[in-house]
Amino acid sequence: MESALDPYTARALLEWQVELGVADAIVDTPVDRYALPDTAPKARKPAAPQAAPQKPVALDPVAEAKKAAAAASSLDQLRAAMEAFAHCDLKRGARHLVFADGTAGAPVMIVGEAPGRDEDRVGKPFVGRAGQLLDRMLAAIDLDRAQNVYITNVLPWRPPQNRDPRPDEIAMMQPFLERHVALSKPKVLVVMGNISCQAVLNKRGITRLRGQWDQALNLPVLPMLHPAYLLRQPHAKRQAWADLLDLRVYLESKG
Repeated sequence: MESALDPYTARALLEWQVELGVADAIVDTPVDRYALPDTAPKARKPAAPQAAPQKPVALDPVAEAKKAAAAASSLDQLRAAMEAFAHCDLKRGARHLVFADGTAGAPVMIVGEAPGRDEDRVGKPFVGRAGQLLDRMLAAIDLDRAQNVYITNVLPWRPPQNRDPRPDEIAMMQPFLERHVALSKPKVLVVMGNISCQAVLNKRGITRLRGQWDQALNLPVLPMLHPAYLLRQPHAKRQAWADLLDLRVYLESKG
């Protein structure tokens, strides 16, 4: 009885078969070569390469603000547009939208900076100590937010810890402010503080700018010290009083 092939002999036999041209190994079932198709099956076409997914186009919040502001044809619509505006992160940390206070269509429109704690709680601008001082200042020249003064802010939402608004936040909300002024149609703008000067006049340095009439948004603009600054620096009230008198003279001259 023959013994099983050793590995060396088996390899030699395999190499000999390859040299003879053997290409196929014996399978369990016979293959009818005459029944095979004359042509080999066509190779599949490689799948077309898929285009790389495009990155979503980032929204421009300033452009979105301009579009929303321009669509508002009334102050109520403008307020609704600002409440629906979702691109300003300040909105997430604020309690209320601080839109305006006073008499819409009044000859004097005051632009403050941003809401503080009291304003955020109540939902109106200038309601804390600074607001009480502002009311006394206006009363000294026969002005009253209930009759002939309209008040708003550059930003409608309170910045965290009352920090200064960032330039991108000011730019984002500026279209709403400009539309607010256009719809209110005042005769004169009073911008109080550095942030207001930056948003309306594109200038900073309120202690240098105060009391100097300027022009913006097709209106005369008077920069003034913010009442909050006057609470910290009482000696500056004399300068604020001079600016108030200048405002009264201007209004009287316009009838």
